[in-house]
Amino acid sequence: MRLASGGVRGGGARRRIFPFDIAESGLGNGLGVVVVPMDSPGIAAHYVVVRTGSRNEVEPGLSGFAHLFEHMMFRGTDRFPAEKYNDALKRLGADSNGFTTDDWTCYHITAASAALETVMDLEADRFMNLRYTVEAFQKETGAVLGEYNKSISMPFVSLHEKLRDTAFDRHTYKHTTMGFLPDIEDMPNQYPYSLEFLKRWYRPDNCVLVVAGDVEPGRVLGLAAKHYAPWKEGAAVLDAPQEGPQAGERKAHIAWKNPTLPYLVLSWHVPAFVPDSVEGRSLDVLAAAAFSETSPLYKDLVLDKQWVEVLRAGQEEHRDPYLFEVIARVKDPSKMDAVRGAIEAALAKLASEPLPLERIAAVKSNIRYSFLAALDTPGRVAETVGLFFQLTGEVASIEKTYAAFEDVTPESVRAAASRYFAAENRTIVTLAHERERG
Repeated sequence: MRLASGGVRGGGARRRIFPFDIAESGLGNGLGVVVVPMDSPGIAAHYVVVRTGSRNEVEPGLSGFAHLFEHMMFRGTDRFPAEKYNDALKRLGADSNGFTTDDWTCYHITAASAALETVMDLEADRFMNLRYTVEAFQKETGAVLGEYNKSISMPFVSLHEKLRDTAFDRHTYKHTTMGFLPDIEDMPNQYPYSLEFLKRWYRPDNCVLVVAGDVEPGRVLGLAAKHYAPWKEGAAVLDAPQEGPQAGERKAHIAWKNPTLPYLVLSWHVPAFVPDSVEGRSLDVLAAAAFSETSPLYKDLVLDKQWVEVLRAGQEEHRDPYLFEVIARVKDPSKMDAVRGAIEAALAKLASEPLPLERIAAVKSNIRYSFLAALDTPGRVAETVGLFFQLTGEVASIEKTYAAFEDVTPESVRAAASRYFAAENRTIVTLAHERERG
């Protein structure tokens, strides 16, 4: 087991960002084990990170299975049927749930650190011995369809679905984590494929266990070896289709049946997350400098003119090239074109005029502070470690990322804006009440 202080210091002295020691190890079956001891008396978070999300859904007609499996994992085993599993967690007073994204699925429990072995026993059993009948599978697919129908009734969810379907042609990011509706409707017929999905991706060599809180690394590793070592390795290799450059501007509009404020989304293709990419971190700084509540554009559109109710921008970390998005919810439909013009003018200015050094310094300071402020519970610490590990396969990428922020300059921000915010790389999606013009 290797105990790291979190510091990655190449190129001279660098300020550490992660405030806790990290113990990294692994089991012979490929399961990574990461332990983060911290001052949280009596509390520990147990996170199992599966490096599989909707990105893995490469077969036509079979989108949505990563999210479905987040549901199926709560169906129980022969040893711990669902009711017995839930009763055990209730007796512990544990908080348990899961979530699915484009790139990863996470199962998390926060409980008393004294109960860690019980938690591991429960979790290892369901990862190795999940059992469900055809009837249980079909019941859960119905629940997923209901979740989709509820979500898609919200304007922003529908807008995001349309954006991805418009911006991507080949990559699986074309569909959201929920999947395409026809595929969700056909899920009840795909029981045999569900077993294949489980066999392919729910393997220890595609996962990492993260435990944070009032724990001792040696004990955690011993418990992990006891409970997770029998899990058989053999994860499949993903061959995700590559998207390729966009050849021209794309547009789409959604005519919403019910009254709503109009939405405007402008997006551009940007590279995959690379922790030590100064260009990538320059785009992060640009998003905060140009669109946060302290930016001139926000002051103009939201505070002074009051044309816009919501304005935000940024790029979500993804394992493959994704999108930089600017999102606005506009108060007055007649101002949609003017708002779009103001956003494009702001980006054009960023591509031609470097931001002031003091503005960049302030943004970088705020980014560091926001990161640290979020590390206030064992669960948030474990999720942060899990996020970076699933993106890169290494915990050290946390330090690499925040070291790269220190190398962001006015010129690097200008260069990034000039490279990516071109019209031919842009996709625009609008949503408005059907009585309004899009």
